[in-house]
Amino acid sequence: MARSDPVIESCRGLVPAWEVDHVGHFTVAYYHQRVEDAGFAVLEALGLGPTYTRSDGRGCPTTDCYVRYLHELRSGDIYHVQSGLLAIEETELVFGHKLFDSASGTLCTTVAQRVGHLDIATGKPIALPAAARRAAEAQRIEWQEPPPERRPRPIGDEGFVDGVLDTVEPHEMNVLGRSSLTHYVHRFSAAGGHVMAAFGMTPDYMRTEHRGLSTFEFQLAIAGPLRSGDLVRVQSALVHVGKSSLRLFHRMTNRRTGEEVATLEQSGVHLDREARRSAPLPDALRAKALAMLAPTARETA
Repeated sequence: MARSDPVIESCRGLVPAWEVDHVGHFTVAYYHQRVEDAGFAVLEALGLGPTYTRSDGRGCPTTDCYVRYLHELRSGDIYHVQSGLLAIEETELVFGHKLFDSASGTLCTTVAQRVGHLDIATGKPIALPAAARRAAEAQRIEWQEPPPERRPRPIGDEGFVDGVLDTVEPHEMNVLGRSSLTHYVHRFSAAGGHVMAAFGMTPDYMRTEHRGLSTFEFQLAIAGPLRSGDLVRVQSALVHVGKSSLRLFHRMTNRRTGEEVATLEQSGVHLDREARRSAPLPDALRAKALAMLAPTARETA
């Protein structure tokens, strides 16, 4: 690309077979590996990447991602990511990423990724360096994607189902010394399987009926890091049930401290895996799902 072009090509590759899920498309956890890779590429272009972290002990971990899945990628598909700056704040930056099917040119995924500039050792936010701010201004891009809809969160524990209890392993660490986005999302996906099974959308049902959940939106918020040896718990609840649509709310906590470290609001549809389109939930499953809905602040106001 020309030097004056604010768009950065930040990631390029191919979907390997082992990164495809049981629904038959690119796993959402591995999308987030590419998001993280793209973010680090942008940070490196601004002088805030892994080299900066090693020399200055400062870095920019992700605090928020709004992801829209528009077109599925399948095994063997090739892709590339184009990125730029959406917002420049005192201690934070917001990147915009667009992931394309390289063969067709189809836009597959859009991501607004917020990162915070901080001291890696203490976690204290630090104002962005002047040179990085100037570099970021040169990478501003136009962004016409819709903003996320802010919805009320569940209150209390009613409706939540235990989904994950495990320990963060050393191999999960990224270049900042904390768990990569991929492993947050793997845990949320596993927890989703448990809450769906609770209303009858079990693995056996999905295999027998050739059904699955196809996600079309993520609102991911990360309040704190996961580090090697941390004990993790994920609980999930249903917060919306439509004719074919579902919305799940996941919360991740540190089992030792009880601190909430991340949440994910996941929207998807009951998918006919053969037709590759949404299908109505069977009446029996929908009735059970409706009975499981977690109360939210709006409903109890």
